[in-house]
Amino acid sequence: MNSGQRATVTVLGTGSMGSALVRAFLAAGYRTHVWNRSPERAAALVAAGAIAHRDITDAVEASPVIIACLSTFAATRASLTHDAEIVADRDIVTLNSGTPAQAREFAQWVRCAGARFLGGAIKNVPAAVGARDTLLYFGGDRAVFDAHSDTLRVLGGELDFLGVETDLAALYESAVGATLLPALLGFLEGAAVLASRGLPAHTMVPYSVKWLQMVESLLPVLAEEIDTGNYSLLGSSIDLFHTALVDDAQLAAESGVDLSWHTPMHNLLRRAVAEGRGEQSITALFELLTAAQ
Repeated sequence: MNSGQRATVTVLGTGSMGSALVRAFLAAGYRTHVWNRSPERAAALVAAGAIAHRDITDAVEASPVIIACLSTFAATRASLTHDAEIVADRDIVTLNSGTPAQAREFAQWVRCAGARFLGGAIKNVPAAVGARDTLLYFGGDRAVFDAHSDTLRVLGGELDFLGVETDLAALYESAVGATLLPALLGFLEGAAVLASRGLPAHTMVPYSVKWLQMVESLLPVLAEEIDTGNYSLLGSSIDLFHTALVDDAQLAAESGVDLSWHTPMHNLLRRAVAEGRGEQSITALFELLTAAQ
């Protein structure tokens, strides 16, 4: 690919994920323009071949497609608001955190500015950007997705278009990401329990992997129970988990590990038992979580 044929892309934001995006585009031969609120953070990317701009207007005008990887929708809008006209006739693709409502609001602003919007999410860590099995999913303008699928596929080999609703990527990011912090806290808790006996965390890794694989295998059953309302398929009852509450208290006393983060889960179990749901699958807690809707 010679310089006259090189595709062009602009990346806004050069934090850890933004930098990974830039490096992936450079490796794929893209003429890659970058902008960051702290220009000095782009120095290493410039050394790698990126074209840095101190003025965001210049960065946006350099390419018809803008990949925004700032921290939030609000941060992206704040960066662009001083010269909103620059986004007109451009395609804005966001890869940042935020709620569905924030995505809808930002998408409306983009449209009012005369641009097209595609909201996305990268389901992997920065080091995996560009890998064949890295998943990205998107919601919003289908024409933007179709027009730039080759460019987006530089960032990961698995692409999925969720639908035309502008908040779908943020919605799924919130839904799927809900498992991350509890899983991490669970691992940290396990490491703390082992540490109370002088055992290193790495000794539990093989067993934790097997445990997570077991959980993975159960997800289709959990989803079927939720979608059908038939809480009898899993075979792990609310009563079973409720009975184990006393063991949690005993483990905390024996190990000296703070297990107070379990309290909201314990409260859900107690509510379910009080409502007569003890014989139902643990999946029935879904109905308690959605009762306030």
